[in-house]
Amino acid sequence: MTTSNSASTPYAQRIETAKRRLRDGAGDAIVLFPSNNLLYTTGFDESPGERHLFLVIPADGDPVFFAPALYETQLREETAVADLRTWTDSDDPVDRLRTLLAELDLRDGHLLVDDEMWALFTQDLREAAPEATFGLASEVLADLRVRKDEAELDAMRRAADVADAVVDDLRALGDDAIGMSETALAEYVEDRLEAHGGSGVSFATIVGAGPNGAKPHYHHGETEIRPGEPVVLDFGTRVDGYPSDQTRTLVFGDEPDDTVREVHDLVREAQHAGVDAVEPGVTAADVDRAAREVIEDAGYGDEFIHRTGHGVGLDVHEEPFIVAGNDRELEPGMVFSVEPGIYLPDEFGVRIEDLVVVTEDGCERLNTTDRGWETAGPN
Repeated sequence: MTTSNSASTPYAQRIETAKRRLRDGAGDAIVLFPSNNLLYTTGFDESPGERHLFLVIPADGDPVFFAPALYETQLREETAVADLRTWTDSDDPVDRLRTLLAELDLRDGHLLVDDEMWALFTQDLREAAPEATFGLASEVLADLRVRKDEAELDAMRRAADVADAVVDDLRALGDDAIGMSETALAEYVEDRLEAHGGSGVSFATIVGAGPNGAKPHYHHGETEIRPGEPVVLDFGTRVDGYPSDQTRTLVFGDEPDDTVREVHDLVREAQHAGVDAVEPGVTAADVDRAAREVIEDAGYGDEFIHRTGHGVGLDVHEEPFIVAGNDRELEPGMVFSVEPGIYLPDEFGVRIEDLVVVTEDGCERLNTTDRGWETAGPN
């Protein structure tokens, strides 16, 4: 994801909001390194490396990139940050960082460090600012990232559309899925995600056939798809850096038995109850309770072994977490999954998942495909 060098970008606006939070007492500066926090605030997408690359966002004053000289052209072209301090491989980066922090009057400040910063760089920050105190950047940024702006929502809607299109492909596959290995079906899913405009996968694709579907975080293996067995399919892709995350439990080649039908209907009812509970002002725990009560009342409470959902953004798992005990109230712009499941060890599992965005008076489902088990063929 890139952006032009313009102060009107969403990234510049996010930096200004973060600075206001700092001035309200959160700290004196945020220090980021290559991570989703850096992507969120600048649009610059880079993996961590052995060189010191930081973005310093002070409460007062302009943000500053502290970066290896070899990144200079990229940073000037791809971000709205004008103040760029570079160092070369012949320099001591800690000494250069010490000078910068002194210039910004941060050597004895309270610095909020990127939650994912490698220990090596955290230790070098401490060496460069020995009188500073430290916290986590999430103390400011998590609360900003939890409410998605229109640019983020647009990307997530398009990513969800890609996942929906692949669900349709899977249903149309019908009997042709019989005899395929889970891995082959996962490869089919990933190929179709690309074909429909997605960029890679947002997490390791899950294809759990029969008993493997009772393992919530199983990936895939050489087990073959058999007629009448439920197959848990959990996958997503990215569009403009933002992910989709959808689960359907499908049956190929024959009709399922009565137990599978009962459990699938129950999970679908629970998922609907969870989505129906979403609106501003209710708590994350309320949504979890709405879905969980349906399953508990049917006697399967011990087989629903995970939270009902998780926030989704640049990270596939982030706040808010839809779990018992989380009394955070939902707000417009929050995006999260609603994904109840029932898992019967050595038999089968069923999970159904959609992403939803909280609106002013309820919620919008980002995924719209049918939630039944049916596929093409004899069904």
